[in-house]
Amino acid sequence: MLNKGNAATIRAAVEALELTGGETAADIGFGGGLGLDLLLAGTGESGRVHGVEPSGDMVTRARRTHAAALADGRLELHEAPMEALPFPDGTLDGWISLNTIYFVADLAPAARELARVLAPSGRGVLGVADPDWMASQAFTKHNFTLRPVAEVVATLEASDLTVEDRTLTGRMPYHLLVCRPTR
Repeated sequence: MLNKGNAATIRAAVEALELTGGETAADIGFGGGLGLDLLLAGTGESGRVHGVEPSGDMVTRARRTHAAALADGRLELHEAPMEALPFPDGTLDGWISLNTIYFVADLAPAARELARVLAPSGRGVLGVADPDWMASQAFTKHNFTLRPVAEVVATLEASDLTVEDRTLTGRMPYHLLVCRPTR
């Protein structure tokens, strides 16, 4: 369900990374795992993909569904929150993280982590649905933190990232916040 409902935005996020092959990329909060598949395809045989997910159940599921990529060393899975990413500084050429910040209580530490792990020439894509649209959905009444897009952009920029807001239209308005390090 996660893959089907979010396929278009996940594809758009991976396309925004402009992968050419050989990169090290991550899907932070990979959910159903479609982003992992698309990153594996985009980074090619010489690339490396990391999946970071706070849910142990989703990590276990991904271990089953991505067994071949794990066995050949192209994929590594991590159970960790966005606020404590398991990478040294500047090691990711790209990352995507879609529909994740609704579950992050304090966005500033997560934004600093996203900036910290991005290589100087890297690019990250944070995806969020329009908060007004989200507020109209019954499912967001339970444990979702909705933030204005301008607030999210300001938090990312305060973490030494430049941000380009690419708005997608479709069944819901959606923002791909394309981030690059300012350093």
